Amino acid sequence: MLPVMRRNGYLPEMFDGLFNISCMPAFKETMPKINVIENDKEYRVELAAAGAKKENFNVSLTKEGDLNIKFENKSEAENKDEKYLRKEFSFTEFEKTFLLSEDVNKDAIEAKVNDGVLTVVLPKVQDENKNEVRTIAIAG
Repeated sequence: MLPVMRRNGYLPEMFDGLFNISCMPAFKETMPKINVIENDKEYRVELAAAGAKKENFNVSLTKEGDLNIKFENKSEAENKDEKYLRKEFSFTEFEKTFLLSEDVNKDAIEAKVNDGVLTVVLPKVQDENKNEVRTIAIAG
């Protein structure tokens, strides 16, 4: 089972189309793009946020055991000699929660940031006896 994204909004998916209009393109452009990858040993969540640093992210497990990723970027430096006619990129905030599969080893989760991409590695619990051929004793 793959890690699943939990919607953080209040409106169900059926309303998503209502907000896909041309007067609101900036909202979608500020949302980081996410990849979820699986192989035999792990799941990997990649979140792309251009120019992001380690300090911009907070990765945690919720009390329910879900993976929570928060991103916050504040641009506080202002040039006193210039007057902004329009300022749209001074603050960015993003939060996404993923339901984790039962085969995720929650004690071994790792995260790193490289070139604005956060990578969270979710190792799978390795069961050595998973595909072992064995005889089942019949009771009685």
